[in-house]
Amino acid sequence: MRAVTVTPGVPNSLRLADDYPEPPIDEGAVLVEAISVGICGTDREIIDGHYGEAPPGATELVIGHESLGRVLEDPTGSLRPGDLVAGVVRHPDPMPCPNCAVGEWDMCRNGQYTEHGIKGLAGFARQRWRVDPEFAVRLEPALADVGMLLEPTSVVAKAWEHIERIGSRSVWLPETVLVTGAGPIGLLAALLACQRGLTVHVLDLATTGPKPELVRAIGAQYHSTGMAALGFAPDVVLECTGAPSVVLDVMCQAAPNGIVCLTGVSTGGRLIDFDAGALNRELVLENNVVFGSVNANRRHWDSAADALARADPEWLTSLISRRVPVEAYTEAYTPAPDEIKTVLDFA
Repeated sequence: MRAVTVTPGVPNSLRLADDYPEPPIDEGAVLVEAISVGICGTDREIIDGHYGEAPPGATELVIGHESLGRVLEDPTGSLRPGDLVAGVVRHPDPMPCPNCAVGEWDMCRNGQYTEHGIKGLAGFARQRWRVDPEFAVRLEPALADVGMLLEPTSVVAKAWEHIERIGSRSVWLPETVLVTGAGPIGLLAALLACQRGLTVHVLDLATTGPKPELVRAIGAQYHSTGMAALGFAPDVVLECTGAPSVVLDVMCQAAPNGIVCLTGVSTGGRLIDFDAGALNRELVLENNVVFGSVNANRRHWDSAADALARADPEWLTSLISRRVPVEAYTEAYTPAPDEIKTVLDFA
Protein backbone atom coordinates (compact mmCIF):
# COMPACT_ATOMS: atom_id res chain seq x y z
CA MET A 1 0.00 0.00 0.00
CA ARG A 2 0.99 3.64 -0.31
CA ALA A 3 2.56 5.53 2.58
CA VAL A 4 4.42 8.82 2.98
CA THR A 5 7.63 8.22 4.91
CA VAL A 6 10.84 9.86 6.07
CA THR A 7 14.10 8.61 7.49
CA PRO A 8 14.16 10.42 10.86
CA GLY A 9 17.06 12.83 11.24
CA VAL A 10 17.82 12.80 7.51
CA PRO A 11 16.72 16.10 5.92
CA ASN A 12 14.58 15.89 2.79
CA SER A 13 14.22 12.09 2.88
CA LEU A 14 10.47 12.37 2.22
CA ARG A 15 9.17 9.74 -0.19
CA LEU A 16 5.96 8.03 -1.28
CA ALA A 17 6.35 4.28 -0.82
CA ASP A 18 4.15 2.14 -3.06
CA ASP A 19 4.90 -1.13 -1.28
CA TYR A 20 4.62 -0.24 2.40
CA PRO A 21 3.48 -3.22 4.51
CA GLU A 22 -0.11 -3.55 5.68
CA PRO A 23 -0.57 -2.46 9.31
CA PRO A 24 0.02 -5.42 11.63
CA ILE A 25 -2.69 -6.48 14.05
CA ASP A 26 -0.52 -5.54 17.04
CA GLU A 27 -1.03 -1.87 16.10
CA GLY A 28 -4.69 -2.20 17.10
CA ALA A 29 -7.93 -4.07 16.49
CA VAL A 30 -9.61 -1.33 14.45
CA LEU A 31 -8.64 -1.29 10.77
CA VAL A 32 -9.21 2.08 9.10
CA GLU A 33 -9.08 3.18 5.48
CA ALA A 34 -7.45 6.61 5.24
CA ILE A 35 -9.41 9.48 3.73
CA SER A 36 -6.91 12.26 4.32
CA VAL A 37 -4.33 13.74 6.67
CA GLY A 38 -3.83 17.36 7.63
CA ILE A 39 -0.37 18.88 7.34
CA CYS A 40 1.20 21.20 9.90
CA GLY A 41 4.54 22.69 10.87
CA THR A 42 5.45 19.59 12.88
CA ASP A 43 5.42 17.49 9.69
CA ARG A 44 7.68 19.96 7.93
CA GLU A 45 10.13 20.06 10.84
CA ILE A 46 10.32 16.25 10.76
CA ILE A 47 10.93 16.38 7.00
CA ASP A 48 13.73 18.89 7.65
CA GLY A 49 15.34 16.33 9.98
CA HIS A 50 14.93 18.30 13.21
CA TYR A 51 13.30 15.40 15.06
CA GLY A 52 11.17 12.29 14.58
CA GLU A 53 11.65 8.72 15.76
CA ALA A 54 10.92 5.54 13.80
CA PRO A 55 9.09 2.62 15.45
CA PRO A 56 11.33 0.06 17.17
CA GLY A 57 13.25 -1.99 14.63
CA ALA A 58 12.37 0.30 11.71
CA THR A 59 14.45 2.86 9.85
CA GLU A 60 11.54 4.76 8.30
CA LEU A 61 8.72 6.71 9.93
CA VAL A 62 5.30 7.10 8.31
CA ILE A 63 4.42 10.73 9.02
CA GLY A 64 1.00 12.31 9.49
CA HIS A 65 -0.77 12.86 12.80
CA GLU A 66 -3.91 14.79 11.77
CA SER A 67 -6.00 11.85 10.58
CA LEU A 68 -9.37 11.10 9.07
CA GLY A 69 -10.59 7.70 7.91
CA ARG A 70 -13.42 5.17 7.73
CA VAL A 71 -13.57 1.98 9.75
CA LEU A 72 -13.15 -1.17 7.68
CA GLU A 73 -13.40 -3.61 10.58
CA ASP A 74 -13.54 -3.69 14.35
CA PRO A 75 -13.82 -7.17 15.84
CA THR A 76 -14.39 -5.67 19.30
CA GLY A 77 -17.75 -4.22 18.22
CA SER A 78 -16.94 -0.76 19.56
CA LEU A 79 -17.18 0.78 16.08
CA ARG A 80 -19.06 -0.18 12.94
CA PRO A 81 -17.73 -0.46 9.39
CA GLY A 82 -18.21 2.87 7.68
CA ASP A 83 -17.88 4.93 10.87
CA LEU A 84 -15.87 8.12 10.40
CA VAL A 85 -12.95 8.26 12.83
CA ALA A 86 -9.74 10.06 13.72
CA GLY A 87 -6.85 8.42 15.53
CA VAL A 88 -5.58 9.78 18.84
CA VAL A 89 -1.95 10.80 18.34
CA ARG A 90 -0.27 10.20 21.69
CA HIS A 91 -0.17 6.86 23.50
CA PRO A 92 0.86 6.39 27.14
CA ASP A 93 4.32 5.24 28.06
CA PRO A 94 4.69 1.53 28.93
CA MET A 95 6.01 2.16 32.46
CA PRO A 96 3.53 3.91 33.02
CA CYS A 97 4.06 7.21 34.81
CA PRO A 98 1.31 8.29 37.28
CA ASN A 99 -0.46 10.42 34.67
CA CYS A 100 -0.28 7.90 31.82
CA ALA A 101 -1.63 5.24 34.20
CA VAL A 102 -4.92 7.13 34.52
CA GLY A 103 -5.34 8.21 30.88
CA GLU A 104 -3.71 11.64 31.24
CA TRP A 105 -0.96 10.82 28.74
CA ASP A 106 -0.83 14.42 27.53
CA MET A 107 0.74 15.19 30.92
CA CYS A 108 3.32 12.37 30.77
CA ARG A 109 6.05 12.92 33.38
CA ASN A 110 8.88 10.78 32.05
CA GLY A 111 8.70 11.47 28.32
CA GLN A 112 8.38 7.80 27.36
CA TYR A 113 5.07 8.31 25.52
CA THR A 114 4.80 7.54 21.80
CA GLU A 115 3.07 9.54 19.08
CA HIS A 116 1.74 8.49 15.68
CA GLY A 117 3.79 10.03 12.90
CA ILE A 118 6.18 11.72 15.32
CA LYS A 119 7.72 9.48 17.97
CA GLY A 120 7.94 5.72 17.84
CA LEU A 121 4.60 4.96 16.13
CA ALA A 122 3.81 4.83 12.41
CA GLY A 123 1.69 7.79 11.36
CA PHE A 124 -1.58 8.07 9.48
CA ALA A 125 -0.28 9.13 6.03
CA ARG A 126 -0.85 5.63 4.63
CA GLN A 127 -3.78 4.00 2.90
CA ARG A 128 -4.72 1.85 5.90
CA TRP A 129 -3.90 2.11 9.58
CA ARG A 130 -4.84 0.46 12.85
CA VAL A 131 -5.57 1.64 16.38
CA ASP A 132 -7.26 0.16 19.41
CA PRO A 133 -10.85 1.34 20.00
CA GLU A 134 -9.90 3.65 22.87
CA PHE A 135 -7.67 5.58 20.46
CA ALA A 136 -10.28 5.91 17.70
CA VAL A 137 -12.60 8.92 18.03
CA ARG A 138 -15.89 8.69 16.16
CA LEU A 139 -16.97 11.76 14.19
CA GLU A 140 -20.36 12.88 12.91
CA PRO A 141 -20.96 12.09 9.20
CA ALA A 142 -21.27 15.83 8.52
CA LEU A 143 -17.52 16.14 9.24
CA ALA A 144 -16.52 13.82 6.39
CA ASP A 145 -14.66 16.64 4.60
CA VAL A 146 -13.10 18.35 7.63
CA GLY A 147 -12.58 15.68 10.29
CA MET A 148 -8.80 15.93 10.04
CA LEU A 149 -9.23 19.20 11.97
CA LEU A 150 -10.00 17.15 15.07
CA GLU A 151 -6.36 16.84 16.16
CA PRO A 152 -5.63 20.61 16.28
CA THR A 153 -9.07 21.16 17.83
CA SER A 154 -8.21 18.67 20.59
CA VAL A 155 -5.16 20.77 21.44
CA VAL A 156 -7.25 23.90 22.02
CA ALA A 157 -9.99 21.92 23.77
CA LYS A 158 -7.37 20.92 26.33
CA ALA A 159 -6.14 24.51 26.57
CA TRP A 160 -9.66 25.73 27.30
CA GLU A 161 -10.25 23.03 29.90
CA HIS A 162 -7.10 24.07 31.76
CA ILE A 163 -7.95 27.77 31.45
CA GLU A 164 -11.32 27.12 33.06
CA ARG A 165 -9.78 24.98 35.80
CA ILE A 166 -7.34 27.75 36.67
CA GLY A 167 -10.12 30.33 36.55
CA SER A 168 -12.10 28.38 39.15
CA ARG A 169 -9.51 29.35 41.80
CA SER A 170 -11.66 32.46 42.46
CA VAL A 171 -14.86 34.18 41.38
CA TRP A 172 -14.02 34.31 37.69
CA LEU A 173 -16.28 36.09 35.22
CA PRO A 174 -14.22 36.40 32.03
CA GLU A 175 -15.52 38.60 29.25
CA THR A 176 -12.72 39.22 26.76
CA VAL A 177 -10.37 36.80 25.03
CA LEU A 178 -7.33 37.63 22.94
CA VAL A 179 -5.97 35.04 20.50
CA THR A 180 -2.60 35.83 18.94
CA GLY A 181 -2.06 34.18 15.58
CA ALA A 182 -4.71 33.26 13.02
CA GLY A 183 -3.29 29.94 11.87
CA PRO A 184 -5.32 26.75 12.36
CA ILE A 185 -4.69 26.59 16.12
CA GLY A 186 -5.52 30.27 16.61
CA LEU A 187 -8.69 30.14 14.52
CA LEU A 188 -9.90 27.01 16.29
CA ALA A 189 -9.06 28.54 19.68
CA ALA A 190 -11.15 31.56 18.69
CA LEU A 191 -14.00 29.28 17.58
CA LEU A 192 -14.11 27.54 20.96
CA ALA A 193 -14.02 30.94 22.71
CA CYS A 194 -16.97 32.16 20.64
CA GLN A 195 -18.85 28.96 21.45
CA ARG A 196 -18.43 29.94 25.11
CA GLY A 197 -20.17 33.26 24.49
CA LEU A 198 -17.09 35.41 25.12
CA THR A 199 -16.00 38.58 23.32
CA VAL A 200 -13.13 37.42 21.14
CA HIS A 201 -10.30 39.38 19.52
CA VAL A 202 -7.76 37.82 17.15
CA LEU A 203 -4.41 39.48 16.45
CA ASP A 204 -2.40 38.55 13.36
CA LEU A 205 -0.04 40.27 10.94
CA ALA A 206 -2.06 39.47 7.80
CA THR A 207 -4.06 42.32 6.31
CA THR A 208 -5.16 40.45 3.19
CA GLY A 209 -6.09 36.86 2.43
CA PRO A 210 -8.75 34.74 4.14
CA LYS A 211 -7.86 35.27 7.81
CA PRO A 212 -9.71 38.55 8.56
CA GLU A 213 -12.98 37.27 7.08
CA LEU A 214 -12.67 33.88 8.79
CA VAL A 215 -12.36 35.65 12.15
CA ARG A 216 -15.32 37.92 11.49
CA ALA A 217 -17.46 35.02 10.28
CA ILE A 218 -17.50 33.48 13.78
CA GLY A 219 -18.36 36.80 15.43
CA ALA A 220 -14.86 37.74 16.57
CA GLN A 221 -12.91 40.94 15.92
CA TYR A 222 -9.77 40.93 13.80
CA HIS A 223 -6.73 43.15 14.49
CA SER A 224 -3.51 43.57 12.55
CA THR A 225 -2.09 46.36 14.72
CA GLY A 226 0.51 45.99 17.44
CA MET A 227 -0.39 44.81 20.92
CA ALA A 228 -0.25 48.28 22.41
CA ALA A 229 -2.89 49.58 20.00
CA LEU A 230 -5.55 47.10 21.10
CA GLY A 231 -6.76 49.35 23.89
CA PHE A 232 -7.97 46.67 26.33
CA ALA A 233 -6.64 44.12 28.79
CA PRO A 234 -8.00 40.63 28.03
CA ASP A 235 -9.15 38.27 30.75
CA VAL A 236 -7.81 35.31 28.76
CA VAL A 237 -5.00 35.13 26.21
CA LEU A 238 -4.27 32.17 23.98
CA GLU A 239 -0.85 32.71 22.43
CA CYS A 240 -0.63 30.63 19.25
CA THR A 241 2.39 32.05 17.41
CA GLY A 242 5.40 31.09 19.51
CA ALA A 243 7.01 34.41 18.47
CA PRO A 244 9.16 35.46 21.47
CA SER A 245 8.23 39.15 21.32
CA VAL A 246 4.51 38.30 21.18
CA VAL A 247 4.84 35.86 24.06
CA LEU A 248 6.37 38.56 26.24
CA ASP A 249 3.82 41.16 25.14
CA VAL A 250 0.80 39.05 26.05
CA MET A 251 2.22 38.29 29.50
CA CYS A 252 2.20 42.04 30.13
CA GLN A 253 -1.19 42.65 28.52
CA ALA A 254 -3.50 40.44 30.60
CA ALA A 255 -6.05 41.93 32.98
CA PRO A 256 -5.83 41.39 36.77
CA ASN A 257 -6.49 37.72 37.57
CA GLY A 258 -5.82 37.11 33.89
CA ILE A 259 -4.80 33.77 32.41
CA VAL A 260 -2.28 33.40 29.57
CA CYS A 261 -2.09 30.05 27.81
CA LEU A 262 0.94 29.45 25.60
CA THR A 263 0.29 26.98 22.78
CA GLY A 264 2.84 28.18 20.21
CA VAL A 265 6.30 26.61 20.29
CA SER A 266 9.26 28.98 19.93
CA THR A 267 12.31 27.97 17.92
CA GLY A 268 14.79 29.47 20.39
CA GLY A 269 18.10 31.08 19.58
CA ARG A 270 16.82 34.66 19.67
CA LEU A 271 17.73 37.04 22.50
CA ILE A 272 15.42 39.90 23.53
CA ASP A 273 16.30 42.71 25.90
CA PHE A 274 13.45 42.56 28.41
CA ASP A 275 12.69 43.81 31.93
CA ALA A 276 12.01 40.50 33.67
CA GLY A 277 11.66 42.23 37.03
CA ALA A 278 8.76 44.37 35.79
CA LEU A 279 7.05 41.29 34.39
CA ASN A 280 7.47 39.43 37.67
CA ARG A 281 6.03 42.39 39.59
CA GLU A 282 2.97 42.53 37.33
CA LEU A 283 2.27 38.80 37.43
CA VAL A 284 2.54 38.67 41.22
CA LEU A 285 0.60 41.82 42.07
CA GLU A 286 -2.23 41.01 39.64
CA ASN A 287 -2.51 37.29 40.48
CA ASN A 288 -1.94 36.39 36.84
CA VAL A 289 -1.16 32.89 35.58
CA VAL A 290 0.97 31.92 32.57
CA PHE A 291 1.05 28.26 31.56
CA GLY A 292 1.94 26.09 28.60
CA SER A 293 -0.30 23.50 26.99
CA VAL A 294 0.40 20.83 24.37
CA ASN A 295 -1.22 17.64 23.08
CA ALA A 296 -4.47 16.18 24.45
CA ASN A 297 -5.95 13.08 26.06
CA ARG A 298 -9.09 11.17 25.08
CA ARG A 299 -11.38 13.47 27.07
CA HIS A 300 -10.16 16.46 25.06
CA TRP A 301 -10.56 14.63 21.75
CA ASP A 302 -14.19 13.90 22.61
CA SER A 303 -14.75 17.52 23.61
CA ALA A 304 -13.17 18.66 20.34
CA ALA A 305 -15.45 16.35 18.34
CA ASP A 306 -18.46 17.96 20.03
CA ALA A 307 -17.12 21.45 19.25
CA LEU A 308 -16.63 20.62 15.56
CA ALA A 309 -20.13 19.10 15.38
CA ARG A 310 -21.56 22.41 16.66
CA ALA A 311 -19.54 24.57 14.26
CA ASP A 312 -20.65 25.89 10.88
CA PRO A 313 -19.51 23.25 8.34
CA GLU A 314 -18.88 25.90 5.69
CA TRP A 315 -16.61 27.83 8.04
CA LEU A 316 -14.64 24.68 8.84
CA THR A 317 -14.31 23.93 5.14
CA SER A 318 -12.95 27.43 4.60
CA LEU A 319 -9.99 26.63 6.87
CA ILE A 320 -8.72 24.16 4.28
CA SER A 321 -6.63 26.10 1.78
CA ARG A 322 -5.60 23.19 -0.45
CA ARG A 323 -6.51 19.57 -1.02
CA VAL A 324 -3.67 17.72 -2.69
CA PRO A 325 -3.86 14.11 -3.99
CA VAL A 326 -1.31 11.76 -2.51
CA GLU A 327 0.40 11.45 -5.91
CA ALA A 328 1.45 15.13 -5.57
CA TYR A 329 2.68 14.70 -2.00
CA THR A 330 5.76 16.91 -2.42
CA GLU A 331 3.51 19.83 -3.36
CA ALA A 332 1.41 19.28 -0.26
CA TYR A 333 4.40 19.56 2.07
CA THR A 334 5.64 22.77 0.41
CA PRO A 335 4.15 25.89 2.11
CA ALA A 336 1.96 28.11 -0.05
CA PRO A 337 1.08 31.83 0.26
CA ASP A 338 -1.95 32.56 2.49
CA GLU A 339 -2.02 28.91 3.54
CA ILE A 340 -4.10 27.97 6.55
CA LYS A 341 -4.48 24.20 6.33
CA THR A 342 -3.31 21.88 3.56
CA VAL A 343 -4.77 18.39 3.36
CA LEU A 344 -3.27 15.34 1.67
CA ASP A 345 -6.07 13.19 0.21
CA PHE A 346 -5.85 9.39 0.00
CA ALA A 347 -9.46 8.67 -0.96
